[in-house]
Amino acid sequence: MAQRTPSLPLHCTDLAGAVLPPASIGLPTNGALVMSAAMIPATATGNLNGDFCRLTGVIRAQSAGTPDIRFEVNLPSQWNHRALQFGGGGYSGVVVTGTGPMPFSPERAPLARGYATFGDDSGHNGTSSEANFGLLEEAVTNFGFAHLKKAHDVALALIERGYGQAPEHVYFGGGSTGGREGYTVIQRYPDDYDGVIANSPALNFSGVRLTGVVVGRHEYRTPGGYLSPQLLERVYERVMQVCDTLDGAADAIISDVEACRAKEPEIIDSLRCQNEDQADRRHVGDDCLTPPQVATLETLRDGLRLPYALAWNVDSYRGYNVFEGTRLTSTLGLAHSPQRQTQPAFAPNGYLYAQGDAYLKYFITHDPNFDSTNFDVTHPGRYRERLFTLSATIGAMNPDVSRYIARGGKLITLQGLADEVISPNQTIAYYQALVGRYGEERVDSFMRLYMVPGYQHGNGVFIPSVDLLGALDDWVSHGNAPETLFATDIAQATNGRTRPLCRYPAFPRYLGKGNLNLATSFTCAMP
Repeated sequence: MAQRTPSLPLHCTDLAGAVLPPASIGLPTNGALVMSAAMIPATATGNLNGDFCRLTGVIRAQSAGTPDIRFEVNLPSQWNHRALQFGGGGYSGVVVTGTGPMPFSPERAPLARGYATFGDDSGHNGTSSEANFGLLEEAVTNFGFAHLKKAHDVALALIERGYGQAPEHVYFGGGSTGGREGYTVIQRYPDDYDGVIANSPALNFSGVRLTGVVVGRHEYRTPGGYLSPQLLERVYERVMQVCDTLDGAADAIISDVEACRAKEPEIIDSLRCQNEDQADRRHVGDDCLTPPQVATLETLRDGLRLPYALAWNVDSYRGYNVFEGTRLTSTLGLAHSPQRQTQPAFAPNGYLYAQGDAYLKYFITHDPNFDSTNFDVTHPGRYRERLFTLSATIGAMNPDVSRYIARGGKLITLQGLADEVISPNQTIAYYQALVGRYGEERVDSFMRLYMVPGYQHGNGVFIPSVDLLGALDDWVSHGNAPETLFATDIAQATNGRTRPLCRYPAFPRYLGKGNLNLATSFTCAMP
């Protein structure tokens, strides 16, 4: 298709004060209001996006006391006739402006590349770690899925007003919570999007939060179950000693995760305390694992199994690659404080536990003083129905994406195999469920899954940088389905080295010769 002539926004400043009635938005609201409209010149301080029209506004909530959804829409002067919705992170709470780069991409921001961009705060004000909005039902529904549709419809209406025409293609891009949102729009609003980038997706949201509660109980309620940062680092170092070279390269990256998994019993045995005095110790900082400490790590490895079903018959959450290269001493890993704090926080008490604790307090029990270490997730009692409802609202586990496939929608997902926040095995399990439902050929027609060795949740020994948006747009616009991609490492210690991004289940294997820092020295091998 020939590129149309770029067009300036027609009515930028005139859009200030524009009102969109409730009927123009596909879900119930009290309408939307554009509160500001301004042309941002290319010469403005800090602006790397060229001339663009910046619109900010609110989508009015229906329930008294529920925050409005705050949004931003950006209309570039040099428009490429495409629109991109940005996803949020954590519990959101801050407007995603859409003016920055895509996750994992070093290239110019989409806005600078001609995309009309938009984002929102998911319907509440706060930081990405604050969960107290869970006390408000409309805010929970907005966070789970509704803000995506509401912001989409408002943005598309404003784009059409600004340019006098609708975009040719509409995309969604996000990671973590934004990744879950990407799967959410595919499942709930398949007609609204032509392509989605959904990285490190927080699928099975209730499952990951309950897993955090279970791990927290092992750390803080089971005598001796806590692991110090020194001991967690000892586990990581032992795994590296056994598994680093299984892919042919001594590069501090465990690429052949399945071969490493086969050595897991050997790794655990080598880390166990070998005499009774060690096994009975109660202090931290030693270099071996007591039985309660092994149990804590095995709980994280094994994940969650429930004797009841959540929405879409989900009754489990897949465990983490604890003994395959996941570094649990990261900021988002397990606890960094010897004792549980009165108010659990990420760094002292561990991301998974702190988030699970907040989820129980605000979303499930509606009791800010609730003690999550007393909560038995396998026997939730009167909270079981609430868990089911929330899993339907936030979970994004519906396996029926037939409408999205049928209309030609495309999906790219990238995630780290060493992710310590969102289990990579849960993402793989959803992908495998799609293959089981639709067959590999049909899934290949719309989806690409790239699992990245050494990459955690925004950190790691390998942090990929790759133009996924360019790959998605080429697939949607020209039918060029991406295969092996090439990523540049932006981790500080190894910045600039490259590796192939292999389509799951393949992984990068060293060819046995050539520069370890060059992707051309590796091939994509099957486990």
